[in-house]
Amino acid sequence: MIAHRGGRARAPENTLEAMRLAIADGADGLEFDVRLSADGEVVVIHDPRVDRTTDGTGAVERMTIAKLRSLDAGFRFSARPVDRATTIKARIPTLEEVLRGFPAIPLLIEIKDPLAATATRRLIEKHGAEDRCLVDSFSSTALKVFRESRIARGTGRSEIVKLLARSLRGAPSPVPGDVSALSIPRTYYGLPLPIRYLAGIMRSARKPTHIWTVNHPDEAREMWGLGASGIITDDVPVILAARST
Repeated sequence: MIAHRGGRARAPENTLEAMRLAIADGADGLEFDVRLSADGEVVVIHDPRVDRTTDGTGAVERMTIAKLRSLDAGFRFSARPVDRATTIKARIPTLEEVLRGFPAIPLLIEIKDPLAATATRRLIEKHGAEDRCLVDSFSSTALKVFRESRIARGTGRSEIVKLLARSLRGAPSPVPGDVSALSIPRTYYGLPLPIRYLAGIMRSARKPTHIWTVNHPDEAREMWGLGASGIITDDVPVILAARST
């Protein structure tokens, strides 16, 4: 049970407030996104701009950490979309804050900006968190930074295609040795992915498959039935209830 963007159904996404609540609700791990500030800090935010989730405007990469931390990351949040008055004061955290604040929690770190990869690796190693972090990215370039490290890594888009191709050619070990897990959506540009097939490949290699973003109990049960090891969800209590039935 992995809290997507820290568990954004219950608190502002990618904030410490959301993460604390997700763990209290019973999440097994946290998923969140990282980018680089103008002065080289690894910050936890999904979009390249701050406009959608804060009271500010502008590109993350053009803002200093001081400017980013001055923004209200809960400004546009409401747990009930019909009631915009329900808000939670929060701010954009740094990766270092997350590593310090959740010292025993498994972390799935999505690298949105390849330029943040080197600093992300450095912070994980600084805090001795190699054994509880899984890094992933659409960018294979970002993931190359973690090769020959002790940090588990997922697959970029191009590597998923290669994995499928090797499997269809009958390769005895289609999963690369330096790939630790597969984190994929149910569909890609409207087309369903072969979840059962991919999960089977990974299971044969004794490696997990995580599916995002699953927010309905029936969908979660379907993904578990297809072989998913992990469910990445916005709403931890809803899917946790499905897991226990």
